[in-house]
Amino acid sequence: QVQLVESGGGLVQPGGSLRLSCAASASIFSINAIGWYRQAPGKERELVAIISSGGSTKYADSVKGRFTISRDNAKNTVYLQMNSLKPEDTAVYYCMRGYYSSTYPVGSWGQGTQVTVSS
Repeated sequence: QVQLVESGGGLVQPGGSLRLSCAASASIFSINAIGWYRQAPGKERELVAIISSGGSTKYADSVKGRFTISRDNAKNTVYLQMNSLKPEDTAVYYCMRGYYSSTYPVGSWGQGTQVTVSS
């Protein structure tokens, strides 16, 4: 089974930046899309960004122009660069295999990584 582990979260001030990493235990990028999802307090989990094995990307409207998803196939790692962070971005962020076309996740959720944006 391929395991995905999130890291890189933390506490930042509004306007700050964070880079999240999603490390896979094996190569999956030739056959799978990987997405970043988040769940804020009192809200349902939602898609933030997703990247296909070919490098195509989709973003939630709320993060377009601020967040960038990318991958390093040699390192079996997907990244989420988050700039111009807002308090509304505060959430637990998860990475997950998913379908690129529908953005639906596939698999079991891990522990995620906490992102807190506050002054």
